[in-house]
Amino acid sequence: MTRARLVLLLVSPLLLVLACASPAPPAAGRDAAAPGAEPSVRPGVNDRFLAPDVDVGEFVKAFEGESREIAQQCANITLHLGLKPGMTVADVGAGTGLFMPELAHGVGPAGRVFEIDIAPAFVEHLRERARSEDLGQVEVVQCTERSVELPAGSVDVALVCDTYHHFEYPQSTLASLREAIKPGGLLAIVDFERRPDSRPWVLEHVRCDSEQVIAEVEAAGFQLVDRPAVSGLQENYLLRFRKREP
Repeated sequence: MTRARLVLLLVSPLLLVLACASPAPPAAGRDAAAPGAEPSVRPGVNDRFLAPDVDVGEFVKAFEGESREIAQQCANITLHLGLKPGMTVADVGAGTGLFMPELAHGVGPAGRVFEIDIAPAFVEHLRERARSEDLGQVEVVQCTERSVELPAGSVDVALVCDTYHHFEYPQSTLASLREAIKPGGLLAIVDFERRPDSRPWVLEHVRCDSEQVIAEVEAAGFQLVDRPAVSGLQENYLLRFRKREP
């Protein structure tokens, strides 16, 4: 037997042992974030919407009931978006589609409305609602916890209504929104004001106050334009931002 063949026979089993002992790469998944990825600011915040047995009908009552401030002032809020025929508007966290008819009316038949939600049950409901109300300009999109899943430069106006506090990864989601919004486009955020005297539900459910929202959104590449007063809003505020160019 040659010396080279003897060495090969001795080394090969050792290489096999080392290969088998090497750790396998981590499996991809929701909890297997890439190194340096943004951590969750509130793990599980959307779990009840993602549950396979979620009752969409109950959320229709909750989201669109007359007692909800946002439902009462839906038309007033939409007026502050400055929609025009032919525009493209994104409703981020559309839920059951409270704003769908108003937004579709604002951009007209030649415009486009992206109704975006993370919950498969809501996505199905939104599609059925768009069909039943014959809103051909509506396109329903299922987003992820880190991205709104929209094409770059596709949106004139983005509305985030009572949804910012459900952003589990706000930096990542805002980055995807910034990419989707056209140069000079508008980002409108409506959410609950979190104050020491807010009712217990707000204090438990809403992550931060409006000043922190402003700081986070501006850090993501937007510039605060104004905070217009919306008639009828007491617990909620409206912030309007413009996409800031490099």
